[in-house]
Amino acid sequence: MAKAQDSAGELIAGRYRLLDVLLREEGRELWHGEDTAFGRPVVVTRSRAAGHRSEEPQEPAADRILRTAKVLGPACRGGVAAVLEVTEEPGFVWTVTERPPGAPLSELLQHGPVDHVLAAAVGLGVLDVLTAAHHEGVTHGELGPSQVWSDEHGRVTVTGFGLTASADAPRVTAPSYASPEQARGEGAAPAADLWALGAMMYALVEGRPVVRDRGEAGATLRAVERLPVRAPRSAGPVAPAILGLLRWDPVERVPEAVVRESLTRVLRQNFEEVTPPVPLPDLFDPAGDHQPRGAEDDGARGTGHASKGLPVSRPVLLGAALVVTVAGALVFASLGGGPDGDDAAASGAAPSRTAAGAPSAAPTAAGTPSGRTPTASAKPSPSASATAGTALPSGFSVYRAPQGFSVALPKGWKPVETQSSDDLAYRVTFGASGDARTLAVTYSTQLGPDPVAVWSALEPNLRAVSTGYERVGAIRPVTYHGMKGADMEWYSVVGGVRVRTLGRGFLIGDHRGFSLRWTTPADEWDSAADRQALKVFLDSFRTGTE
Repeated sequence: MAKAQDSAGELIAGRYRLLDVLLREEGRELWHGEDTAFGRPVVVTRSRAAGHRSEEPQEPAADRILRTAKVLGPACRGGVAAVLEVTEEPGFVWTVTERPPGAPLSELLQHGPVDHVLAAAVGLGVLDVLTAAHHEGVTHGELGPSQVWSDEHGRVTVTGFGLTASADAPRVTAPSYASPEQARGEGAAPAADLWALGAMMYALVEGRPVVRDRGEAGATLRAVERLPVRAPRSAGPVAPAILGLLRWDPVERVPEAVVRESLTRVLRQNFEEVTPPVPLPDLFDPAGDHQPRGAEDDGARGTGHASKGLPVSRPVLLGAALVVTVAGALVFASLGGGPDGDDAAASGAAPSRTAAGAPSAAPTAAGTPSGRTPTASAKPSPSASATAGTALPSGFSVYRAPQGFSVALPKGWKPVETQSSDDLAYRVTFGASGDARTLAVTYSTQLGPDPVAVWSALEPNLRAVSTGYERVGAIRPVTYHGMKGADMEWYSVVGGVRVRTLGRGFLIGDHRGFSLRWTTPADEWDSAADRQALKVFLDSFRTGTE
């Protein structure tokens, strides 16, 4: 096994070049690196080797870390960094991983405290990873801010699994985030990871750790074990979760499920409280269903639920380096969201919202500004084809919207709700009385460049505000009418009825794009009528620029 080096320009395992130090802390050093074989960026971490107290033979660190990564890769679905190489030297372990999106929380903490909503969002992301790992029988044991990365979309990636040699191994890195039982030398268990999560959330909202680093690991660990936790002053509604995680006795720490419920409540409450100055497209309504108007009166939808009509949330800026929004990436949030309105989004730094800088995606009807709600709904065109030379099935006709797009709709379908915003974004929801299905078309002026990344960032929020949320398969990049897009499907439960949603979003340039969102009862998803309707929608939709 090749001996690792520790100076810029040197190679780890003969392949990974050290570039510059990202951060140094007790027991750990992170480097920006480069995979010389493929020219890709990597992160190289040098950690103090963890010992163990049992008399059983110790598994080599390289084997342990690689084995753990193999287990957690599929279990955490992108929430852990892919391990590329592990190299040991006396007293230390070098781990090479793919560079996670964004930056470690340790960098964010250098800029002071953050909003409690950001702390809740990051905490929920870390909790997702820990829950999956604990379910697989894996404890992190060394969790701290340098082991948690998040990008501008709020995606969380956790590194450092497998460093702990055994359940009774002493903590060797970031002692400020050690649990009291670790500080006493009792080793790590899942409860220790929960303490570390609480300590990180505490540091996020307070701008300082629960216990400050004393400059020497032993002194810091003694302070962790002896000093009481001072109640956070800036935690707001996340204070109960933080204090529940920071209970001295591990048996009394709040269980993962209770923490999840508490953090989810904070995010849901934030979604509901942030409202627009003018009505927006109903993209991020955390509880509203988009059934056609009147359906609740005659029971024709067959679900017995009525539109809840909650206010639509606006973008919520949650931090400098990390941004989690309810409405930042308008169109791709609306890629999903079934009748239960489980629409939410995560987005990075969006372009400034000025109507002048957000041109219409398509020609509009005379006298109707792009993205504005028309005074009267346009009638479906009697045209028998979606586009020249493309015949439509019987029972479909082309609807040409005042906003400029066109799509073929089943007989009797019409716009049941149209909403718009002052940044020219809009949403038109189609349906018919007596039909449980809906199609929502959304235009947005504030999109990032990667549709798959937007969906990945969206999923934690969808899970938080949905009932019975379950993703179907992977988020898939697609090319749609020659444009870059992404598909995502999921189940949710509305009024006791399970529904399935397909969202397809695509970019048309200049931060603009459209999405089509198709929702139908899950038990009808594979019916011939539903398959035909979805195919016609996707085949016939035109933006007006095509």
